[in-house]
Amino acid sequence: MKKGLATAVILSVSSVAAMHMINRVHSSACTAKCLLNNSENRYYEWRFGKVRYQKKGSGSPLLLVHDLTMGSSNYEYHRLINNLTEKHEIYSIDLPGYGLSDKPSMTYTGNLYEQLINDFITNVIKRKTSVIATGESVPFVILACHNNPDFINRLICINPQSLYLQNQIPSGQTKLMKLFLEVPVLGTFAYHVFANRTMIEKSFQKQYFCDPDKIREKYVSNYLEAAHAGGYGSKYAFASYVGKYMNLNILRELKEIDNSILMIGGEEEEDIHTTIENYKYYNPAIEEVYIAGAKHLPQLEAPDEMLEQIRIFLGE
Repeated sequence: MKKGLATAVILSVSSVAAMHMINRVHSSACTAKCLLNNSENRYYEWRFGKVRYQKKGSGSPLLLVHDLTMGSSNYEYHRLINNLTEKHEIYSIDLPGYGLSDKPSMTYTGNLYEQLINDFITNVIKRKTSVIATGESVPFVILACHNNPDFINRLICINPQSLYLQNQIPSGQTKLMKLFLEVPVLGTFAYHVFANRTMIEKSFQKQYFCDPDKIREKYVSNYLEAAHAGGYGSKYAFASYVGKYMNLNILRELKEIDNSILMIGGEEEEDIHTTIENYKYYNPAIEEVYIAGAKHLPQLEAPDEMLEQIRIFLGE
């Protein structure tokens, strides 16, 4: 009996030690190229840690906010930035828990990100700014528009998440998943199972891009590095994402805001016409346009078409 217990303890300890080593090796391998590090990085000292951002160009300010999916960062917009700098002062950020921003062990929520947007515009940009946001970042930017109308001018939303999904709140099952992912070693190991190159490649092939021939290896590598930068801290934002803690019910705010809003959908994005029509039901002033041959990330898949629509909307 004692011998069996001792064996079980030894095997358990050995398994945990092995997972710990695998976690460290995998994280190091994914960040070895240091693709996200460059001389243009700046940091805003926020109350929940440092927020990485880049600033380029001159003219009217334009803030770029990336999606909340695994591996997202301001790299999402890199094919647009240089083409917008002639008439705009561009600010592209990594949200807390993403990219090279700090990734403290905490629960990440849409309200947290709304506070960041307000504070960043107030303390860094210091002028009323237009904003471009993708996917699941759209709701907290709309919330920021509503709560602080003097901060945000025009708003461009790329493939916004459906209002139905945004209304989903944490359930017992999603709360357990969040708790499990936050467990040391074992939860980190599970996160690495989700955040590996194969899984990110599948996301590009099935969700992000319509044409697989347009997927570049560097896109996958940058997303992979962003998902592991800062060590195991990346798992906390992912845990909150899976747990649905980032969701927001914005129906009232959507009805009440009077900002000029353009929604850009990838023509091949699943249910995007229905999603945008639902937004327009609550705010009929919303404009819409669709990018042919593109899916969730038209800013990477069809940047020229995106630039044309952005320039038209911003009056360039």
